[in-house]
Amino acid sequence: MKSHRRIRHLVVAGAALTALAVVAACGGSDSSSGGGGQATGSPDAVDAALKAGGTITYWSWTPSAEAQVAAFQKQYPNVKVNYVNAGTGNDHYTKLQNAIKAGSGAPDVAQIEYQALPQFALPGSLVDLNEYGFDQYESAYTPSTWAAVHAGAGLYGLPQDSGPMALFYNKEVFDKYGIAVPKTWDEYVAAAKKLHAANPKAYIANDSGDAGFTTSMIWQAGGTPFKTDGKNITINLQDEGSKKWTGSWNQLVEGGLVAQIPGWTDEWFKALGDGTIATMPTGAWMPGVMEASVKAGAGKWRVAPMPTYDGQPATAENGGSTQSVLKQSANPALAAAFVRWLNHDEGVKPFLASGGFPATTKDLQDPAFVDKPSAYFGGQKINQVLTGAAGQVVKGWSYLPYELYANSIYGDTVGKSYQSKSDLNTGLQAWQDALVAYGNQQGFQVNG
Repeated sequence: MKSHRRIRHLVVAGAALTALAVVAACGGSDSSSGGGGQATGSPDAVDAALKAGGTITYWSWTPSAEAQVAAFQKQYPNVKVNYVNAGTGNDHYTKLQNAIKAGSGAPDVAQIEYQALPQFALPGSLVDLNEYGFDQYESAYTPSTWAAVHAGAGLYGLPQDSGPMALFYNKEVFDKYGIAVPKTWDEYVAAAKKLHAANPKAYIANDSGDAGFTTSMIWQAGGTPFKTDGKNITINLQDEGSKKWTGSWNQLVEGGLVAQIPGWTDEWFKALGDGTIATMPTGAWMPGVMEASVKAGAGKWRVAPMPTYDGQPATAENGGSTQSVLKQSANPALAAAFVRWLNHDEGVKPFLASGGFPATTKDLQDPAFVDKPSAYFGGQKINQVLTGAAGQVVKGWSYLPYELYANSIYGDTVGKSYQSKSDLNTGLQAWQDALVAYGNQQGFQVNG
């Protein structure tokens, strides 16, 4: 699921500590983050650890965590998993970073978003699962999620979920105003104008400025604004893909055609139910959120492929996370076994039962999943669209090694363009300038 419920921010101090550690790691130091057992594994060590048993601690926010832990312990009664919900967003990452810095108190296994993974992997805080032979599982996952659990050559988790983007739209609103489902972004902009002209209280979408949405949209447009090679970073938020996105989205922002209703608020949920917001370009985890929190939308909504710039299928990931083994773990082989069970073995079942959208190709191709009709979406077999999107993610994307810090200052840069309904390129340039300055202050060599 959406890693879970808009986890987009990290306190600046914690991000700075991680960034400094990343520089040290990229500079060639052998940073192990202190404490615990060092992974000296092999493929056989994972099975042996399961047989021997023991106790591990697991930090996660996902709604399926308790059910997964219960199922795992039932299958392996000689293993005790202490499940802890350390919070989400600031709470989860700050506690994790503090434990790493202190050299003790970190869990054996922690859930980490794909966008946050480099900040914990590159300093050496996580176990490289290649040494347990987990590289053999590559074919079990979609290419985009498999790429997301890597930092450099290291493998730091197995993908839990994916968030290929699709267009969720209110069919009732579209039918009322004679709006066709847009296949291109030009058609989407035209639909926005038609809708708002017919009903000034209705908007094609909401967007008050969100870093994760912006980066996903640039990704879908083919942009690659962040490139990292060791300590060398290039940031270009004025590249062709970025400009392609702003070329369309500026028309909506400057024209007042998107509602400035913050996501994940009561007002937002209400607007999704009453027709104020007519579409959401978002990740495949959204159906479970809508069914749970937008009851008034039942039967009204449908799912279509993302509009594109040329009409050819293309999308991006929005959200997603993995579970990683911490270097502090006293039993990294057992922790790795738990990660394997969660995201490659039986643990996928309770995750899907909780409404999660899989990263595993087997489940994405399972007719029972693909062809399941959704009552909420008017009986539409929405997974046909969503699983199709999973194979259409544009390749080549990467995050900054201080992405969480980047997200934390987004509102002070790009957010100002939203507030003033002005050119997003100005905001993106301000964001770029701030990120270049920050990275250089932390010891990276950043060009932008």
